[in-house]
Amino acid sequence: GRAAAGGHDAFRQLVRRYHSTVFRWAAISLGDRDEAEDITQVVLIKMHASLGSYRGGARFTTWLYRITGNVLFEAARRTERRSMLLAAEGEHKDEALDAEDGEDTIDSRRLSGLVRGYLEALPPRQREVFMLADLEGFTPAEISELLGVEQVTVRTNLLKARRAIRSRM
Repeated sequence: GRAAAGGHDAFRQLVRRYHSTVFRWAAISLGDRDEAEDITQVVLIKMHASLGSYRGGARFTTWLYRITGNVLFEAARRTERRSMLLAAEGEHKDEALDAEDGEDTIDSRRLSGLVRGYLEALPPRQREVFMLADLEGFTPAEISELLGVEQVTVRTNLLKARRAIRSRM
């Protein structure tokens, strides 16, 4: 619409509306807020550059998820996953922060870490399907189209992901 025609205000509204969604997708995939913010900025820039290619056939969020997935894939190819050393260093930082924070903040951080741990323990396809279905509200048909897999594959992965998370709880 107006954003594709180059309207700066219209684009700013799109950024306001979808920044948190893209950030959430990136954070779940990466498990790191700083990296997720970097990826979010790249996705929003690519979204702006690609607005002319959005045809409106699919939901805007479906189109935006494809861009996000491509950016995440490119980032994963360029850089290796975080090492065990960085993970251990991050845990020490969390412990130091816990000593300074109030109890509510500590509980919130622990719950967030627990949920992230459940998601990270899933195989990538199950994590992606679970995130799209249960966290983002996409239907199995939409996920099937988005990922280019059969609906039965989507449903199977979603069932396995839900069972795995339930068993860990």
